[in-house]
Amino acid sequence: MNERMQGLKDNIEKVIIGKGHVIDLVLTSMLAGGHVLLEDMPGTGKTMLAKALARSMELTFSRVQMTPDLLPSDITGLNIYNPKNSEFEFHAGPVFTNILLADEINRATPRTQASLLECMEERQVTLDGVTRVLDMPFFVLATENPIETAGTFPLPEAQLDRFLMKLSMGGMEAEQEKEILRRYMLRSPLEELGPVMKGEELCRMQEECKNVYIHEELLNYLQQVCMATRNRKEIRVGVSVRGTLALLRSVQAYAYLQGRSYVAPEDIKELAVPVMAHRIVPEGGYFGSDAAKEQIVSILNEVSLPTEEWGKQA
Repeated sequence: MNERMQGLKDNIEKVIIGKGHVIDLVLTSMLAGGHVLLEDMPGTGKTMLAKALARSMELTFSRVQMTPDLLPSDITGLNIYNPKNSEFEFHAGPVFTNILLADEINRATPRTQASLLECMEERQVTLDGVTRVLDMPFFVLATENPIETAGTFPLPEAQLDRFLMKLSMGGMEAEQEKEILRRYMLRSPLEELGPVMKGEELCRMQEECKNVYIHEELLNYLQQVCMATRNRKEIRVGVSVRGTLALLRSVQAYAYLQGRSYVAPEDIKELAVPVMAHRIVPEGGYFGSDAAKEQIVSILNEVSLPTEEWGKQA
């Protein structure tokens, strides 16, 4: 693994135990300049992961607890009239940060959810005709509970498409849970966590990821996998062009994270489900369902993979 990113991962794992693969995918999303939606049961460490990531880097961090009464201006900010100088002054919202945790995002109304669309895609906020650019890097980590649906609003396609990956923390083995009990018995490791990387360094690595080489035949394979989601009778809504670009950026970042200067076939197979499954709708299904994941796996098995020297440039 890339030495600097390994140091960042090791620091996060002082707090988050037994979730190395999830951390790898979150770091991949950051390197690719994307955002992550974490869907899992309460108490699985979703919020802790976001806080550990923020503390491990010299970046600003904001948390928004999404509720039905939350307004768009509570996220983006608003102009407030100042009677002293008879002018409107802009009061920045929590979105003006480097890492934004949108906790239980599906509890916010569609109108409030939509306030994040411009921020996540264009890294800017437009209010009253004035556009303000967000500081880089900008990373949104949103969480949602998959089973508690009372008082929630399902994320629309446009919102889901803004997330580079949709992940789950997954289960935990008995020994890993006991290790958590040992570490948290007398203190909270999160409080002792310090930064190991600066934001400028992350921005530099994000640019380096774009130069990771991908063989032409492998690029064709990636495109064919995405195209198959649009031409398959079992899928009602396939992956958009934005989704194809998301997979490309993801595999480049994943290869960089692994310390390679080129994309390998395993990178595409590893990332296809977390990048694409939440973007398609199977017949009789819905976005992000298990049926969607099964369709992606089936496509990967059906589309033939050419054999080449992937690290050799033409």
